[in-house]
Amino acid sequence: MTYNQEDALNLHIALSRASQWVNAHTDRDIRQHGLTRTEFGVLELLYHKGSQPIQQIGGKVLMSSGNITYVVDKLEKKGYVRRRACEEDRRQTFAEITEEGSRFIEEVFPKHAEVIAKATEGLNAEEKKIASDLLKKLGKYAQEGFK
Repeated sequence: MTYNQEDALNLHIALSRASQWVNAHTDRDIRQHGLTRTEFGVLELLYHKGSQPIQQIGGKVLMSSGNITYVVDKLEKKGYVRRRACEEDRRQTFAEITEEGSRFIEEVFPKHAEVIAKATEGLNAEEKKIASDLLKKLGKYAQEGFK
């Protein structure tokens, strides 16, 4: 194994473990409210970005489009989301947050953001900015090389 490969493997392990543990904190918080990480992500997306074509939600919350239909179904049953047919193109359906979904996010999101902040306190503000910038750079490069 070359030095460069060893560095890459060490980085991969560190990224995976850090992600696993930060996600453990956020997942525990989300589960207290009866949602999965994906359900919460879809709800948060609709709250902050407005109604979205169901077919495009998967790419925005890093999930396959087949599962998004299932997730939207579950959120719809909970009263947090509704479907709306696109007036210009009847083949397209939008998901939009309901008033109940908005109230839920407004109540839960501030504490959720606090959970994330606590889970990432191992880095100071400057280190978080540097890590975020580097990880974005790494992610974009890996994405471009995957095509």
